[in-house]
Amino acid sequence: MSILFTPIKIRNMEIQNRFMRSATGDRLTEGTGFPSDRQVRFYSEIAAGGVGLIVSGVTASHPSGKSYFSQSSLDRDEHIQPFEKLTAAVHARGGKVAVQLYHSGREAARYRNPMNEESIAPSFIENDPYFTGKYRPMSEVEIWEVIHAFGDAAWRARGAGFDAVQLHGAHASLLMQFLSPYTNRRQDKWGGSLGNRLRFHKEIYLDMRRKIEEDYPLLIKLGVEDGFPEGLEFREGLQAAKMLYQLGFDSLEISQGLRGKRFEGTEFRTNITPEREGYFRSWCREVKSQVSVPVAMVGGLRSIDYMEEVIRNGEADLVSLCRPLIREPGLIRKWEQDKSYQPACVSCNKCLEILLRGQPLRCAFQKNDWEG
Repeated sequence: MSILFTPIKIRNMEIQNRFMRSATGDRLTEGTGFPSDRQVRFYSEIAAGGVGLIVSGVTASHPSGKSYFSQSSLDRDEHIQPFEKLTAAVHARGGKVAVQLYHSGREAARYRNPMNEESIAPSFIENDPYFTGKYRPMSEVEIWEVIHAFGDAAWRARGAGFDAVQLHGAHASLLMQFLSPYTNRRQDKWGGSLGNRLRFHKEIYLDMRRKIEEDYPLLIKLGVEDGFPEGLEFREGLQAAKMLYQLGFDSLEISQGLRGKRFEGTEFRTNITPEREGYFRSWCREVKSQVSVPVAMVGGLRSIDYMEEVIRNGEADLVSLCRPLIREPGLIRKWEQDKSYQPACVSCNKCLEILLRGQPLRCAFQKNDWEG
C-alpha cells in the first residue's frame, strides 16, 4: 500500500490517509455566510472522493474581517446549527473536516470601502505598491475584540461538529499582516521584534484553547516568506513556525506569506511542470526538521510518486491539494485505483479568476455533480 493511504493522527483526530484539501474561499454560501445546499454537496463530494481531511475556506470570525458579503461566517451563534448539516455530510462520507477561521484585515477594504467604511490593519503603509484601499491601524481595544472573536468562533466550530480549527495565518490574512515586518510597523507590544509580531497569534491561540476542550485540534496555515523582497524573510518565517509549534499548535500547513507579483509571487503559481511541482517544498522540509507535530505540504503537488517521496523522506506528513480537487473532487479515489493517473487540472487559475469576478467557485472546463 502507498504510504499516502496510511492513517495519521493530529492530536485526537485520526485521518484515514495523508491527503488534505487545502482551503479556499468558494462563494457558495447564502445570506450572510450560511452554508448553502450547493456548498454542502461540494464538501460531501470531496469527502466521497477520498480526501482524508477537508479544510473549509476563509470563514469570518468577526464582521470586520469579511472581504465579501456572502463569505462563510461563524461570527454569530445562529451560524452553528446550519453548519451542522455540512459537517454531518462530510462525516457520512467517511471524511474529517476542519474550518479555517479568518480575518482579512486591510483586505476587507474591497467590501467595506464601497460602504464608506475603512478596513483595519496592524499599521497603515503610505504609497504601498502592493495594496490600494482605505484602511487604518487597529486600536488596542480592536485588537482584543478580534482576538476574543477568534476564540468564540472556535467554540462555535466545535459546536457545529467540525473536527478541528485551522487558523489562517498566511497569504493576505490579518495574522500575516501582523507577522510581516512590511505591514506591521507598530511601536507597541504588537510590533517590532518577531515575538511581538507573533503576540497576536499567541493570544488568539490561548483564547481559543480556553474556550474549547484541551484535546480539540488547533491547526495553523502559516506563511513563512513574503512574495516580495521587502517583506518577511524565510529565516524569520522558520523561527515563527518553531515558536507556534512550541506554543501548542497541533499541525502546521506551510505556505506563502504576503502576495507579491501576480501570480509568481503568490500561492497561485501556474505552469506546474514536473520541475515546478511542490514549489514550497524547501520551506516545508526546513520547518518539518524543527517541529514534531504533523506538517502539511502545499503548492503545486500533482503526482503520486512525488508526494510519496515527500512523505517517505520525512519532509512532510500530509500533502495538501486545492485546484485539482475543484476540477476532480474524486481525484484521490482515482489515484487509489491507479497511481499513474494524471490529474486533469492544468493550474490555469481560471477558477480563481471566476472567484475574483464575484461568482461561485467552479472549474472553467468541468461541470461537477455538486454544481446542480
